[in-house]
Amino acid sequence: MSSFFPPFDPFDKDKDEADRRRRRGRGRLPIRLVVPNLITLLALCLGLTAIRMAFEGRYEQAVGAIVLAALLDGLDGRIARFLKATSRFGAELDSLSDFVSFGCAPALVLYSWSLHDVRSFGWIAALLFAIAAALRLARFNVMLLSDDKPAWQANFFVGVPAPAGAIAVLLPVTLAQVDRIFVPPAIAAPLVAAYVILIGVLMVSRVPTFSGKKMGGIRRDLVVPLFVLFVLLAGLTVNFPFEMLAIVTVIYLACIPLGWRAWNRLSSLHGVVDEDVIGDLGDDAIDEDFDGPPEDDKAR
Repeated sequence: MSSFFPPFDPFDKDKDEADRRRRRGRGRLPIRLVVPNLITLLALCLGLTAIRMAFEGRYEQAVGAIVLAALLDGLDGRIARFLKATSRFGAELDSLSDFVSFGCAPALVLYSWSLHDVRSFGWIAALLFAIAAALRLARFNVMLLSDDKPAWQANFFVGVPAPAGAIAVLLPVTLAQVDRIFVPPAIAAPLVAAYVILIGVLMVSRVPTFSGKKMGGIRRDLVVPLFVLFVLLAGLTVNFPFEMLAIVTVIYLACIPLGWRAWNRLSSLHGVVDEDVIGDLGDDAIDEDFDGPPEDDKAR
C-alpha cells in the first residue's frame, strides 16, 4: 500500500518545474511577448531574401534587404525590453538570425557579385567574413557581462558590430549602384576580397568603436535645426539611397580610428589596462538578456 505522504526531496525540482511548464503551456500567451520574435523573424526573412536577390542578379534589392534587416535588428531587442518580453529563447533566435542576415547573406551577395572572379580566393574571403560573424556572435554569447563595468565603457563596442560590419562590407556593391553603367572589372575582385577580409578582421578584433547608446540630450535651441536636418537627410535618402548609404558607410569607417583614440584617452584617464576591458559587443546577439526576465515573461 502506498503511503499517504510520499517522500519529498526539496532538492529535486525537475518534476515541479515540468508540471509548472506544462500548466503554463496550456494558458494563453500575451501578444506583447510574441511581437519581438516576429520582428526577429522578419529580419531573418530579409536576410534570406537578400541571398535570393543575389542569385537573381538584383543587387540593389539585396543591399536594401540587408540594410532593412539591420534596422529591424536594432529594434527587436529594444522593443523586447520596452514590452518586458525578453527571454533566452529570443536571445538565441536573434543570434541565429544575425548570423544568417549579417554573416551568410553579405558573403554570398559579394561572392555572386564579384568574388567569383577570383575563384577559390574569393570564396575563401567570403568564408572568412561569414566565420568572423559567427565567432563574434559566439564570443558574445559566452561572455559574462560585468556589473561593475565603468559607465564610460558603455559608449563603445569591442570591434565592429555584425549589422554595421554587414553594411560596411557591402560598400563596393553600394558604390557600383551609384553609377549604373559601372561594371566592376575582374582586376577589382582581388581588392574586393582583401576589403572583405579586412572588415571580417575588424569584426572579431578588440578595436573599440563608438556605440552611440549613451548619447546625451539635445539642447533646446538645437531642436528646430535638428528637425530641419532630419528632413533634409530623409529627402536625400529617398532620392539618392545608395549615395547616402555609401557616404554614411565611409563616415562610419573613418570614425573607427577616432573611437580607438577616444577609448585610449578615457582608459588612460580612468587607469584601465587592456586585460581589464570587458566591453559591450552591442545589439548583435542577445541584447543584455543575460539578466533574465521573470518566469511569466520567458516567451521571447
